[in-house]
Amino acid sequence: MAHQPTRQKNATDAVKIRHETKTINHPTRVQIGVLFIRSVTCDRALALRLRLRHLQPGRVSVMAASFPLPVTQDLFTLRATLQELLQFLRKALSISNAHTVDFYTESVWAELVDLPPETVLRVLRKAVAEAEARPSEARLLVEAERQSGITNFPKIFCETSQKLVSVEAFALAVRSYSVPNLGICTPFEQLLTALRGNKKQRTGENVKPDEFMNLKKSHEVQAMSELISSIADYYGIKQVIDLGSGKGYLSSFLSLKYGLKVYGIDSSNTNTHGAEERNRKLKKHWKVYHTRSKLDVNGLALKMAKERKVQNEIKYKVDFDGMCNNSPANQEKMSASGFLPDFSDSLISNIRTQMENLHVYSHREENLCFENAFALIDLLPINAIEPASFQTPKRKMSEANKERRKLTSKSNESNIYSPLTSFITADSELHDIIKDLEDCLMVGLHTCGDLAPNTLRIFTSKSEIKGVCSVGCCYHLLSEEFEKPQKESTQEKWGFPMCQYLKEERWCCGRNARMSACLALERVAVGQGLPTESLFYRAVLQDIIKECYGITKCDRHVGKIYSKSSSFLDYVRKSLKKLGLDESKLPERVIMDYYEKYKPRMNELEAFNMLKVVLAPCIETLILLDRLCYLKEQEDIAWATLVKLFDPVKSPRCYAIIALKKQQ
Repeated sequence: MAHQPTRQKNATDAVKIRHETKTINHPTRVQIGVLFIRSVTCDRALALRLRLRHLQPGRVSVMAASFPLPVTQDLFTLRATLQELLQFLRKALSISNAHTVDFYTESVWAELVDLPPETVLRVLRKAVAEAEARPSEARLLVEAERQSGITNFPKIFCETSQKLVSVEAFALAVRSYSVPNLGICTPFEQLLTALRGNKKQRTGENVKPDEFMNLKKSHEVQAMSELISSIADYYGIKQVIDLGSGKGYLSSFLSLKYGLKVYGIDSSNTNTHGAEERNRKLKKHWKVYHTRSKLDVNGLALKMAKERKVQNEIKYKVDFDGMCNNSPANQEKMSASGFLPDFSDSLISNIRTQMENLHVYSHREENLCFENAFALIDLLPINAIEPASFQTPKRKMSEANKERRKLTSKSNESNIYSPLTSFITADSELHDIIKDLEDCLMVGLHTCGDLAPNTLRIFTSKSEIKGVCSVGCCYHLLSEEFEKPQKESTQEKWGFPMCQYLKEERWCCGRNARMSACLALERVAVGQGLPTESLFYRAVLQDIIKECYGITKCDRHVGKIYSKSSSFLDYVRKSLKKLGLDESKLPERVIMDYYEKYKPRMNELEAFNMLKVVLAPCIETLILLDRLCYLKEQEDIAWATLVKLFDPVKSPRCYAIIALKKQQ
């Protein structure tokens, strides 16, 4: 084969990468301290560990780095998967690239499918329902079929006409080549366990983001911020750069809940100003939690102190009554047991005085409990939260506690969120945007179009960026290097493809296929069906425009007229007016004739769109594999994987690309 030498070399590199990624051990000063801790008593170990946490707040969890990260597929295996996927997509991509608008004008069904629409709908609905109802069983079936070689393409597509001839084989193939069934994902909980080691989640567990944002966004922010904070702890990093930060929800949450110093960069100045205002409001909400937490802890401290006071009073009273009952018989009995020596009257008087002052000690103990209770609150970021207005009890603070609070305040100076406005490209110089750039993580929650691949390119090119967590979206806005090869372009870095293998193949998806990759199969599976009628209206309108006005291509868009229309006739009238066409030219009867002509064929359009929805995960898999292979090709990447972060019904673009660099 033409590229065999290159692939052999890469296979060797892949083995090296696989060997290096099995276990990552990074000894640090904190780990050396932990080794020393293990040699002392349990009480001293706990105290020393807490001291280390205060003295080095930015590196509190580097000790977790002694836990190996999950093993991932090597570059050679990923490229083999890409080869199989491309073999299938070479036949199937024509379905995704067909535009629904041209469905009737271009006779799409007759050109691409050699099956009745009823058969296609029945088989696909059954396949989707079974996969949704029994995902583990479906996965086992797919794995078994893949092992025996399901890529029997003549069975799926006709050799001569290239039409789809077996919808059952088609459904099995698309399931086989979707991310969950390729073994390229690392389970979310497994990764969190490896990153944290024996360490529990950090402060703020009681804070729920759905009180500050909608359910979809809160679901995304909660899962992603938990992962990012775990990676930051793993590397001992306190700075995060959030690209395409938008309204700043993720940035604010990372700062407020996890105490990270976050720079949120967005190209929209409106978004940046909005994020600042939103962050100010979030701080007010956080103040409520801060106040409530203090009150809760204070109440618990008071309760504990009072219970201890009562227990001590009972204990001392019992002991004192026994000691002070100095009848000759009793004293003789207690002295004989060795419990009570010979007491003088002055000693007994002194004991009585101490008993009378017992409440003084108990009161001091209450104050001590208060001080310890406030130490718990200090674990929350101080500078990220507006000060509470309620009064705290007056108490004399020890010098050690004053020093501890100074250190805590100093360490929390970085717990801020700074929204910035800048248009980010692969060549952006971060030092020009962030003056105090240090070792950091780069993250992006649903970065649009080329921003997702550019995030990965910046990560690989900047030594300060130690890790990346990126969830892309808007695949239709990606720039493709080989989409229009005849057209000259000065662009050097494209959104797709990124990896060397797909560049060698000069692979192109096409805009319509990338658009269909954004379809949400899981939502269709749970009954959130496709808008068949609105798509039908638009396809019939296109035939009207072509035959009655002689227009095959139009730069203008109809837009969201369907939701504002009372009927097909109303839809056509409003659409023609928006397109600048003379709608008086068409009588009502002519418009309705078109409707009656195509209505019996609406099921063709529905079945075809179902094919596109079922195929969508394969195209998304291709885009994600391209990015993952690109990361695996870089020499300084220690570990890279895909993680399913979100529930795809709530958030269809649910896969995160995660990579960590080798520590120097």
